Amino acid sequence: MKPPATWPGGKPRPPRPQNVLPREVRLIGGQWKRSKLPVADRPGLRPTPDRVRETLFNWLGQDLSGWRVLDAFAGSGALGFEAASRGAAETLLLERDPALVASLDASRQRLGATALRVQRSDALSWMGSADPARWDLVLLDPPFDAALAQPAVALATPLLAEGGLLYLETGEAPPEALPGLEPWRHLRAGAVHASLWRRVSAA
Repeated sequence: MKPPATWPGGKPRPPRPQNVLPREVRLIGGQWKRSKLPVADRPGLRPTPDRVRETLFNWLGQDLSGWRVLDAFAGSGALGFEAASRGAAETLLLERDPALVASLDASRQRLGATALRVQRSDALSWMGSADPARWDLVLLDPPFDAALAQPAVALATPLLAEGGLLYLETGEAPPEALPGLEPWRHLRAGAVHASLWRRVSAA
């Protein structure tokens, strides 16, 4: 039933806020299932929706034991912490906002996430000088309005081990093809396009 436009007594009902971000996100799987991560009010910060995170880790599988995971635009840390919660051997969160870095590190300490590291870095600069073929999974969720998806993919692809996976979250449909990658999965949830790609052999 649609709520009335006025409160009892005829007073106008205040409008519902639009596009209000949650103040926290809840991890949905693994050893820290139901643990909460704070979401700061920062420009461009937009945590991956629960439905999309759940689908992504259904695609990946619930056990990431032994995986090496790079979360290049960490933000709230929801994606990286989900990977670590599922047993990833190494998870590196990159974030350039010092307030978010402090929040991520506080969550790391609170959860005792010893296999997870937080580093204050610009994602593109860091990926441009990183060792190649090292990561099993790279998570890319850049701000939608910053035009970072294409350069981030180009820099992230060489960092993947052969057969490694790249997750890309954007506000528009992903391209049909990306150099060095083959498409594996795609989901659209509202304004979010989530796609998973696999690194192919250079031969």
